[in-house]
Amino acid sequence: MKKQSIAKGFAILSIAGMLGKVLSLLYIPFLKHIIGPEGYGIYMATYQVYTFIFVITNAGVPVAISKLISEFTATENHKNALKAFKIARLMLLGIGTLMAIATVVFAKPLANLVKYNRAYLSVLCLAPSVLFTAVSCAYRGYFQGRGNMTPTAISQIVEQFINIVFSLIFAAFFIGKGLEQGVAGATVGTSLGALISALYLIYYYSKHGKIRPYKHKGEIKREHRYTKKQLARKIIQYGVPITLCVGMNYAGNIVDLWNTKSRLLVAGLSNSEANILYGQLGQYQQLINVPIAIVSSLAAAILPAISGAIACGNKKKAKGNINYSFRLCFLITLPSAIGLTVLSSPIYKMIHLGEGSDIMKYGAVVLILMALSQIQTTILQSIGKLYLATFYSVIGIVAKILVNYTLIAIPSINIMGAIYGSVTGFLIPIILNHLTIRNSLRVKISLIKISIKPLISSLLMGAVVFIGYKLFNSIFILTNIHYLTVVLSTVSSILLGVFAYGMALILTRGIRKKDLNQFPPKIVKIIPGFMKRMIR
Repeated sequence: MKKQSIAKGFAILSIAGMLGKVLSLLYIPFLKHIIGPEGYGIYMATYQVYTFIFVITNAGVPVAISKLISEFTATENHKNALKAFKIARLMLLGIGTLMAIATVVFAKPLANLVKYNRAYLSVLCLAPSVLFTAVSCAYRGYFQGRGNMTPTAISQIVEQFINIVFSLIFAAFFIGKGLEQGVAGATVGTSLGALISALYLIYYYSKHGKIRPYKHKGEIKREHRYTKKQLARKIIQYGVPITLCVGMNYAGNIVDLWNTKSRLLVAGLSNSEANILYGQLGQYQQLINVPIAIVSSLAAAILPAISGAIACGNKKKAKGNINYSFRLCFLITLPSAIGLTVLSSPIYKMIHLGEGSDIMKYGAVVLILMALSQIQTTILQSIGKLYLATFYSVIGIVAKILVNYTLIAIPSINIMGAIYGSVTGFLIPIILNHLTIRNSLRVKISLIKISIKPLISSLLMGAVVFIGYKLFNSIFILTNIHYLTVVLSTVSSILLGVFAYGMALILTRGIRKKDLNQFPPKIVKIIPGFMKRMIR
């Protein structure tokens, strides 16, 4: 199995992540049409509960697999890498089984706890997917540790496609029996998608994925052999703090779910209105998850690269990968946030998301902070500062809950208080993470300096997109079909924005000749020739 470069692995996971998130975004209007705005609010609450269970099950061990295998592979300890994977796979299978049973047992108390008692059936229906995803995550961690992102990417696309198709089918089938049943039907596809994904990864591993011992002139290289107990201890040492770190973030989301609902009721809204507003917040989160999927792919690609470099004692390479990851993070998130701010209303109309575009207009900045925090946490995981990342996350969560509790109850602010809370909740850990990374690696990383050129380019792009949309709208309105006008104007503006951003990056020297060498060749090929010639 051939190892892929960071750039190629990042590109593969990014494309898959983007495609999966776009598919999940496009199916929102179809699902809302079937189960209604209130049903969608219950559906989003269900997935907050499910996501918490998912990360408790799968957050730590797969990352531990990826980190361990990348370290063992970098030092050519291939037998230890294979043994570590088999132990971790067994651990995940056991954890997945226990958590699936726990989901069945505690589905009703969890739904009642977050004040969404009507989500009980849908949480119950997601129990099988907890087990199936545990199996999938074991294999994904293995392949990522080996530097092969292709099977992970394919499994993600397959899983999402099956999820969407069968979720819509079962939602339509059960909605006639009641709202709760319809929402529960909308979760069936998740379990089916997770099952097919797991089966595909098992098949791929059996055919292409097994580690072959490294040989020197016909002889197998000697390796330091770890016992099963030692490897299990290493997996636990890596996995537990990561689970705590990610788990605390999602535990904060669960508290936030309860907090948001209860404070909306205090603000004077009815139970149904609170559900609808939470659904709008969920739509906003689904939208910003599209660019966040790219950053998540970057995090998955750089973790084994940084871990491997540190295992070999190559700090220079590790620092280079860290700087590269921050640059890419800003190059992706800054134009995405500004684009979503400028085109929030047209995008909502184009995708038939209904009300809630103001949440996107003012909340797009959160995706920059979320992405930056995610990259920093990955770096801290790579250099062994796992518990510090957890501690900083807890501080951010507490601050977020306090801000939400105060602001959401104010009738004139209501759901927008959740945006202010998110900004506060990410900003605090970002500052603390930055100080820790700088002091631990003894390297100066100026996030402001790294972000200046992408920010200037993004602002220029935003101005072009704003003017372009107005012009395109005045032209396409001649079609006399309102929806067609919105679609053509929005798509044309986005394409114009991509071109404007690229040109602005070249003019500000936000992208350089040597950067092209790090990009996958297939991406470089689609850049127009005249633009490539302008890059210095």
